[in-house]
Amino acid sequence: MSIFDTLTSPDFLVAVFAAISATAVIFTFGAQFFDRSDMKVRIKKVALERERLRAVEMSRLRGDKGSTERASRAEAKGFIKSFVERLSLRKAFDDGTAVAKLANAGYRSPAHLTTYLFLRSVSPIALLLISFFYLGFVVMPDRPLYLIALYSAGIGLLGNYLPSILLKNQIIKRQKSIRRAWPDCLDLVLLCVESGMSIEHALKRVAKEIGMQSPELAEEITLTTAELSFLEDRTRAYENLGLRTGLDGVRQVMTSLIQADRYGTAVATALRVMAEEGREQRMAEAEKKAASLPPKLTVPLILFFLPVLFIVVIAPAMIRVFSQNVSIGF
Repeated sequence: MSIFDTLTSPDFLVAVFAAISATAVIFTFGAQFFDRSDMKVRIKKVALERERLRAVEMSRLRGDKGSTERASRAEAKGFIKSFVERLSLRKAFDDGTAVAKLANAGYRSPAHLTTYLFLRSVSPIALLLISFFYLGFVVMPDRPLYLIALYSAGIGLLGNYLPSILLKNQIIKRQKSIRRAWPDCLDLVLLCVESGMSIEHALKRVAKEIGMQSPELAEEITLTTAELSFLEDRTRAYENLGLRTGLDGVRQVMTSLIQADRYGTAVATALRVMAEEGREQRMAEAEKKAASLPPKLTVPLILFFLPVLFIVVIAPAMIRVFSQNVSIGF
């Protein structure tokens, strides 16, 4: 038997998928006992992003547009960048929201946008070719070629949406972490401001304290403190935080801070009101989840709990009946 026949045999593929599944199960349960904190990686990314923002802002203040363009595209180099530019993939796949979606997922550099556009264009073709050869040589070698091509085209069409689905999943996870820690963050900022700290020092202090609960929120707040130091207009820093997170609650707080900074009102008053609303919203979400538990538990109760309960109640009597050979009238 040749190597190609071995690699394409159903037994070999089943063994490979079984090994992958077993490895995934072991990793899923074993990873809980190890520290999965990627705080060092996040700190490095924040430092690089802070330096990039500083370089872009300093170039803008000096009026050097060429330096600004070079600083904003310094990371997007290589084959992927040239491939995207030659085929004009940004016009084809970017509807104006790709940058905002990538920022919501935590990808802010131009290189991330280039990689995303590259994957949007390559993934359908790659899945089409892989599925065509796999279906044609392994799954259905005796089927007509047009049928295999039709199935492969369908899989390739699904591959067009694969990067968007993965990006949306990352956005949901990141926003969930930020939303969970945001009320506590507001309380900490309020305490710092009422103790006499400025809003910059308060955010810097809170970013250190909230990092254990939500590294994503700490990362965003750290970038906001950097923008407050570099940008001339403070409102841009607040607006950027709302745009990067993509959460309505964060946008509302940033709007309150912008109004307080513009009209000279007390920042502590605005933060106190928003913190109270955040706590009430979190309590309402908890009550909503608690109210949705009974309908969700109905199906598991019928399928898993009631049969076991019937077995426990009826099994002793049935065992006694069959052990004594008692006739039941049939």
